[in-house]
Amino acid sequence: MFNKSLTSFRMAALGLAVAGSMMTTTQVMAEDAVEVAASAAVSSMYLWRGQDLGNGSPAISGDVTVSTAGAYAGVWASSGDTAFGSEYDLYVGYGAEVEGFSFDVSLWNYNYANEPGTDGSDEELDTFGALTDLVISLGFGPVTFTYYDNVAGNTGSEYYTLEAGYEKFSAKLGYSDTEAEDSDYTHLDLTYAYNDKFELYCKQDC
Repeated sequence: MFNKSLTSFRMAALGLAVAGSMMTTTQVMAEDAVEVAASAAVSSMYLWRGQDLGNGSPAISGDVTVSTAGAYAGVWASSGDTAFGSEYDLYVGYGAEVEGFSFDVSLWNYNYANEPGTDGSDEELDTFGALTDLVISLGFGPVTFTYYDNVAGNTGSEYYTLEAGYEKFSAKLGYSDTEAEDSDYTHLDLTYAYNDKFELYCKQDC
């Protein structure tokens, strides 16, 4: 589910949340260099593209990823979406880094088992491929630019982010561009990593 200059936005609303995460990772290395990783997290809010989809409710999420030689595929699942209910995402992609420059290209398929359709259509969102984003990321050092293009389901929606991090601090500037009238918005998310298990989030609409 990041654009304009950091000095050009207007602070319209401010939200502060404390999120705790519990991460576990299991790696299995074989002769063909296949890695399997898993993680789980608990958060006080479901923050997605600058929006709290859980209306302040906590969310539990987890993922499993299989990767080899830069290519990867996996599944991510979460509770906490008030509108659509529980969610699971399927993804596949490829990424690499060379002398500080990095890139990543992936496809993400979003599934909401409790939601019958979107935009007034009869399309089931729990059908594979019904709602899919193409995601392209380019990075250099601590700065990353990411482009999201909705290629299936509610097509015409695009999202851009510019992220940067320094030590325990990180910032994400995002812009959502949709076909719906007066629905575009810009946001800024600030994060402070208190330790490996707890992070502070500050969400600002611009």
